[in-house]
Amino acid sequence: MKQSLSIKLKLADRDYPMQTDSDTESRLRMAAKMINEKVKAYRKEFGIDNRQDLLAMVALDYAVESLTLNEESEDMDSLVTKKIDFWSSLIDSTLNSD
Repeated sequence: MKQSLSIKLKLADRDYPMQTDSDTESRLRMAAKMINEKVKAYRKEFGIDNRQDLLAMVALDYAVESLTLNEESEDMDSLVTKKIDFWSSLIDSTLNSD
């Protein structure tokens, strides 16, 4: 059983206490760092200080990125499936031609 850790993450200048396991901790910390970097960039670029607005913009940005990656992954899966089907049919026809 994984040991539960109590950690505190700072998001947009606010602390959030959390419970996690050691395997997930580094990902949570990296995600918090990425969020804070985007918040800082939006704050600088648009001059926005409202934490809720900044976090909403970051959430939207990451949602669009996630959707784009999912679409690209689906396209790649489809391409790989078509190539496998092509090579499979080519192998079958070669084996059956004898």
